[in-house]
Amino acid sequence: MDVFKGQNLLEFSDRFKSDSDCKEYLSDIKWKEGYQCVKCNHKASQKRKDFSRTCNVCSHTESATANTLFHKVKFGLRKAFFVCFEMATSTKSLSASYMGTRYGVTEKTARLFMLKVREAMESSGNHPMDGKVHVDEFVLGGVEQGKIGRSYKAKKKKAITAVQLTKEGKVKRMYAMRIEDFSARSLQYIFVNNISRSAHVTTDKWRGYRPIAKAYDITQIESNKGLNFKALHTMIHQIKAWIRTTYSWVSDFNLNRYFNEFCFRINRSQSKATIFNNLITKMVSKEKVYQKQIICN
Repeated sequence: MDVFKGQNLLEFSDRFKSDSDCKEYLSDIKWKEGYQCVKCNHKASQKRKDFSRTCNVCSHTESATANTLFHKVKFGLRKAFFVCFEMATSTKSLSASYMGTRYGVTEKTARLFMLKVREAMESSGNHPMDGKVHVDEFVLGGVEQGKIGRSYKAKKKKAITAVQLTKEGKVKRMYAMRIEDFSARSLQYIFVNNISRSAHVTTDKWRGYRPIAKAYDITQIESNKGLNFKALHTMIHQIKAWIRTTYSWVSDFNLNRYFNEFCFRINRSQSKATIFNNLITKMVSKEKVYQKQIICN
């Protein structure tokens, strides 16, 4: 398989000139390890002109997009590839309204597909952060009168983030997730999902981290208005500014998907050449998602 590399839009456009080119690319990824029928598990098949496969036993035909996040994309597979390319290689991404205008689809269609892409950008959790890790919680939203600090009754969206630092103190990896409140019960999930038990974790002196310290190596120090967590607070500022300036508002229901997108690009900033192929591979391996699963009712 000839993996697409780079961030050049003209080269990308030359490589994927039609929906057929996109189907071929998806089929190479989907059946890279060999074909297996989803109905009878038989491993022999016939290739079709549109790069689908037909099982030799039960005659079930499976397209390159079936059971992936490209399942039943009705606005054109080439357009979908361009949206993925934009979201993976740009530094700040685009709003759904602008993406719709750019590729000739409705804002709703663009938003729904972009949420699917963000679903694929979710961390697998297979490589938890180790070494030096800083953790802190933050809120998104405007000032609420009488609601300060970690107020439980505030309408602001609550979140927690963790960054893995290099020996020089620079950000190596980052993860963020929405939380219900600032209790240990909520804070623990980012530890369980993204941080290794061998990591040396540093937090501020919020009491919610004390129960978690029984299972993790946690050192609590004064925040000093963020001066003791410069790299961490820089990333918090960036993610808050990105959401506020690009999207203006994000629902609680989909907030984690937006965090997925931001962290996906940050964590692959050193491998930009293959970031598009990485995203397409994740979208192929991810189960298909229906509209009701990505819209808050």
